[in-house]
Amino acid sequence: MTKQPPYEILVSIDRSCRKMAAGLPSQEEKIESWSGIGFRIGEQHFVAPMSEVAEVLHEPRYTLLPGVKNWIKGVANVRGRLLPIVDLSEYLQSKPSTQQKQRRVLVVEHQEIFAGLIVDAVMGMQHFALDSFSEDISQINKELHEYAHGVFQREQTWMVFSPYALAKSGAFLDVVA
Repeated sequence: MTKQPPYEILVSIDRSCRKMAAGLPSQEEKIESWSGIGFRIGEQHFVAPMSEVAEVLHEPRYTLLPGVKNWIKGVANVRGRLLPIVDLSEYLQSKPSTQQKQRRVLVVEHQEIFAGLIVDAVMGMQHFALDSFSEDISQINKELHEYAHGVFQREQTWMVFSPYALAKSGAFLDVVA
């Protein structure tokens, strides 16, 4: 038996490994997606852009304020900052939020506005395929059009809600009763 040079041994091993190797998995088509913070008000599902929600809090204790509209629930001290607390359901639908245990506060910080929006429940980060997005908001209540950027469709419709658009709204800034 003749002795093979080391290089030829390596080439032989490489060939046999390639013959025995399983094929690489086929690369799946990458689906572009959009992510946001999902929340619920009543039976309606909303999603806010991640960049427009500073944080999500359990409902803090707050102090009632006299002479403000009924959807302003009060003001809370959050880490040394005064956070106005707004019942988003009452503001948008004239019905106060009712589900105490699941309620959360979405903190919005945009330009001069720092506010906490009470929602019935936060459903965590939601991911949507971009092809499920539609700018058609005709199926949404007209009072929400000012804050809507479109909808994503899954098992139910998710309205893309802009807290920044809310913070710029004259009606939202008019808090005096």
